[in-house]
Amino acid sequence: MIQGGAAPVNATRFRAAHAGDWERLDRLVTRVEKKSIRALDEDDLLALPLLYRSALSSLSLARATSLDRALVTYLEQLCTRAYFQLYGPPASPARAIGHFFLRGWPEAAQGLWRETLAAFALLLAGIFAGYLIVRSDPAWFYAIMPDSLAGGRDPTASFSKLFDSLYAPKQEMLATFATALFTNNAQVAIFSFALGFAFAVPTALLLVYNGLSLGALWAVFVAKGLGFGFMGWIAIHGTTELFAISLAGGAGFRIGTAIAFPGRMSRADAAVAAGRQAAVVMAGAVVMLAIAGLLEGIGRQTILGDAQRYAIGGAMLVGWLMYFYLPRRSGDALAA
Repeated sequence: MIQGGAAPVNATRFRAAHAGDWERLDRLVTRVEKKSIRALDEDDLLALPLLYRSALSSLSLARATSLDRALVTYLEQLCTRAYFQLYGPPASPARAIGHFFLRGWPEAAQGLWRETLAAFALLLAGIFAGYLIVRSDPAWFYAIMPDSLAGGRDPTASFSKLFDSLYAPKQEMLATFATALFTNNAQVAIFSFALGFAFAVPTALLLVYNGLSLGALWAVFVAKGLGFGFMGWIAIHGTTELFAISLAGGAGFRIGTAIAFPGRMSRADAAVAAGRQAAVVMAGAVVMLAIAGLLEGIGRQTILGDAQRYAIGGAMLVGWLMYFYLPRRSGDALAA
């Protein structure tokens, strides 16, 4: 205990003993206030509540021993700020959504760039494999592509039927069509993510299979001299859709590899740690699939020129790449 006659000396010692912890708590709270709790690494997250309780103890001792008022005021303000960051009301829904789109989602996607690239490579390999298989033997088309998805666009289809499927305007029930396509694509992405828990092997197989289906369909159109038009028909929505599925697959890979190779953590803890980041990416992928569904069900059926389709698809791809991977300054976001 600090004795009354030696208060100034003991106050100096008291500051020297605890100032380092107070300053670290101040830095952490300031960082959270300016950015968000995501700005802290794992060590800082673990230290924050401990530093807060230590500051509370210092404040209690400072009050009980009548240390100088400036120190008591400083500790009161520091503890109040820390309390609101730890236990205060959450950010408003609008602020939370803004932070998700401005920082949370793109930063999580950046952290999965290797896994996303691997997922895209598997999709691409499946596309080229499906194309080459069906071009060499069209009978393979029926083993790869279910009739319900082919919709009559198979090796027996005539040029005029395939041409009309690309360029004939279809205005009726476009919204319903878009919803159905979105549901199908969302299922593919969700399964790619969810199956990551099985060491990511089913995720890889699903990505390859979906690539095979697209490649097989591409081969059908190429055989009738409509390959360029088919790719434009796909491009208007496909750059967004395939990007979303690659992100979902990458999220599944992150979870699967964390379970397969947990390092010093238990498999359960490794899965939870990987799942936090992967879940953010998956939530954003669903948003991308909704956009792809609108482009697929409405834009693709009303925009009939190849040049316009390629332009829209290319612009969407460039936009997504810039959104996810352009460097961001630390202050370029809503504080949350």
